[in-house]
Amino acid sequence: MSDVELTAEASIAYQAFQAMRESKQTYFTFLQEIDVKYKHGGKATSNETEELAKLLSEHSDKVATFNDAMSAVENFEARDALIKLMS
Repeated sequence: MSDVELTAEASIAYQAFQAMRESKQTYFTFLQEIDVKYKHGGKATSNETEELAKLLSEHSDKVATFNDAMSAVENFEARDALIKLMS
């Protein structure tokens, strides 16, 4: 089942899932970049610390949005299709 065939609630949840997945990737990519710097003797700058906190906060917001959107998917078949799509 594609997201076109999902119920409106399931489609919103899938979009929230994609946004959450993207924010997670953005956070971890930045974290990996600064980790490489630290392993080579670099130190955290205040800008890096602020950026990391900002990215984590954005991801946390997207996780909360996804959780709310998933809770709104009450139709069992739509929920099942959504879970399969996210797998």
